[in-house]
Amino acid sequence: MTTPSSTTTAPARFLLLGDSHAGPVGRAAKAAGIPFQGGPIGAGREFTDAFFEPRERDVVFRGPEAEGYYRGFLGELGVTALAELTVPLVATFGFSAHFVATTQNWHIYRDRDGSLPPAFLDGALFDAIVRAAVRDALAFYRHAHALGLRVLALMPPQRVPGQADRAVFMAAQETVRRAVTEAGAEVVDLRATTTGADGLQRPELCEADDEIHGNLAFGRLILAELLARGL
Repeated sequence: MTTPSSTTTAPARFLLLGDSHAGPVGRAAKAAGIPFQGGPIGAGREFTDAFFEPRERDVVFRGPEAEGYYRGFLGELGVTALAELTVPLVATFGFSAHFVATTQNWHIYRDRDGSLPPAFLDGALFDAIVRAAVRDALAFYRHAHALGLRVLALMPPQRVPGQADRAVFMAAQETVRRAVTEAGAEVVDLRATTTGADGLQRPELCEADDEIHGNLAFGRLILAELLARGL
């Protein structure tokens, strides 16, 4: 997990919460002098199932480290609960599609030649499986939206590690994108400008010696999009 990288030189323009994919955004904001609070509060696998408990005006993260970071960020913002935020919430929860796409998880659904039928990836069963895998992330977005917050969810770098099935990765993140939008969040989707003809992340936007993360240049593109949306 990347260390949280909040800035406090001026009133924060957003609260950033998520897994390591939040790191490049935080680094880009820090380098640009854009004030914000937050950063990664855990690894992606920690935010797939039962990672928080909703409260009437807040959330409680079940992981002590995540909860500690979260309370610290709120304190820096001068609030004690999520509902008191006066700035947008930017999050990456639910978009670690490479976990959902782990190849061994999908053997039962493959044809005899080892492939997954396109009809399966486009079907209701696949949609239900993926939504179930990220149900708590979706619940988080619904809860934050219900508290009256403006919530923006960041789609991940288009990088598929060796243990993941590419077709499942691509289809799963589409399912998550739709579900997060239905939950009331604005999805920041830069795939049209950050991928090559093969649909994968352009090399100059990839973290070196790493299979899944974007780099600072990628973070700058996301930050520019956030600023263009008024953050």
